[in-house]
Amino acid sequence: MSHLDRRTLLRAGGAVAVVSLAGCSDTNDPDATVDPTTSSASASSTPTTSAPSATRTTPSSTPTESITPSDPAETPPSGSAAVPNWNSFARSLKGRLYLPASAGYAASHQLFNPRWDSVQPAAVVKAATTADVQRAIEFARGNKLVLVPKSGGHSYVGASTISKGMMVDVGALDSMSYSNGVLTVGAGARLYDVHVFLNKYGRSLPTGTCPTVGVAGLALGGGEGIHTRAFGLTCDRILSMGVYTADGASHNVSASADSDLFWALRGSGGGNLGVVTSFRFATIPAANIGFFRLTWTEAQAPAVVRGWQRFAQSAPITSWGNLHIDANSNGTLSVHVLGISTTGNASAAAAQLQSFVGVRAASSSITVKTSMEAVVYLGGGTTSPRTGFLAGSDVLKGPMDAATITAMIGAVKAAARARTPASAIIDPLGGQAAKQPTGGSSWPWRTALGVIQWYAGTVAHPTTAQLKPAQTFITNGHRAVAKYSAGGYVNYLEAGRSVSTYYGTSLARLQTVKKKYDPTGFFHTAYTLT
Repeated sequence: MSHLDRRTLLRAGGAVAVVSLAGCSDTNDPDATVDPTTSSASASSTPTTSAPSATRTTPSSTPTESITPSDPAETPPSGSAAVPNWNSFARSLKGRLYLPASAGYAASHQLFNPRWDSVQPAAVVKAATTADVQRAIEFARGNKLVLVPKSGGHSYVGASTISKGMMVDVGALDSMSYSNGVLTVGAGARLYDVHVFLNKYGRSLPTGTCPTVGVAGLALGGGEGIHTRAFGLTCDRILSMGVYTADGASHNVSASADSDLFWALRGSGGGNLGVVTSFRFATIPAANIGFFRLTWTEAQAPAVVRGWQRFAQSAPITSWGNLHIDANSNGTLSVHVLGISTTGNASAAAAQLQSFVGVRAASSSITVKTSMEAVVYLGGGTTSPRTGFLAGSDVLKGPMDAATITAMIGAVKAAARARTPASAIIDPLGGQAAKQPTGGSSWPWRTALGVIQWYAGTVAHPTTAQLKPAQTFITNGHRAVAKYSAGGYVNYLEAGRSVSTYYGTSLARLQTVKKKYDPTGFFHTAYTLT
């Protein structure tokens, strides 16, 4: 049995206002399995000041991040008036420029999902400094090229690549430093590396679980994980950001500087307003975490969903648990909840959930892990291989009624009967995630019960026919819960869905901020604000 991709488990995840979604899910259950025939990859407390100042330096200078939601295959560039002077541009960079004829070009534009390998950017900039990012914006604007930034490259829709446009890869902008409870980090840093660095000082950060997700993509789109209820979203911990806007200007945004841009970037994803190059985060203690895993039979699935909904509403903020309903290739379903307690002991949380379900779990386990043990466990290791998948989401306004629960389970059951490797994974919100952080946030789902991720594994380079079963599952899932869906989670972008459904009541203000900082629509793709 192969691990269901971490993308499905702990939703781990741009640069301004709409994100290239983090490809590994924010919420991952390392013990979840799918049939061997599948191919799926699968706020806040005040920071302490006891730790010494420390810095990790890399060849990159100032931290940088960018993530853009643009459909690589469908979004055409603006069309240039003259042939770009690539040689002159290349000489102006500290990093490297890859053109289609360059050695290494094919690897330079690869994303986490191999499905997007066929998308051919006109150029790929591997930024070595933040000045490279600025030059890339100016060059692209002057030559009427669509520009999309790339951090970890985990976008669900391949938003960090673009046909005939320019990809700006900020992966090398991954420097980190720590002082007095605050992490300063480049936009290209990967989640596993961030946790390893912070753990040296007894600190951590609320994130998703996929080790190779870029911190920028996750944070700009919200960022859910096991600490969401206790400490809020990843974006809630942002104190300030460095960002280049469409005019090439550098901004250091915070609650007191360009506060409208800070608000917009903090939770509505990347790619709308600029390229983020660095973050300052308020960290949290790296404490021991209690884990529980409870498994029920397929027949008990409706009771488990009802009980989980009560748990999401009533459990203390120290408790968190995500519900998995997985399709097995023999036509059956697997049902389980992976949960934690930030108290370090998960026994009470597991007992509370079982009492709400009203049926004793068929199997259960209780463990305790250190902060880094939890990171490795949830991430399925320290890295994640490229994986093919198709996914979508629904944000639940509140507890589903019996008919909707039956329909939701039915959507996964239909996938199981069709031998489609698929899962419905529901992550809880509430707790600190229900509260606006100081300085505000554009993340629109503060009052929601949770987020459903519809996830289906695919082969690396699927044909349209091979994608159809996965798309059918996701479409069926949307229809099943439509009555209770408030919209979608921007870190789980999907093709064919209206961009406006990811922003809820924040949409109008986001559009105002977009007009202010990108009046000509320089940052424009199929997934950006207009």
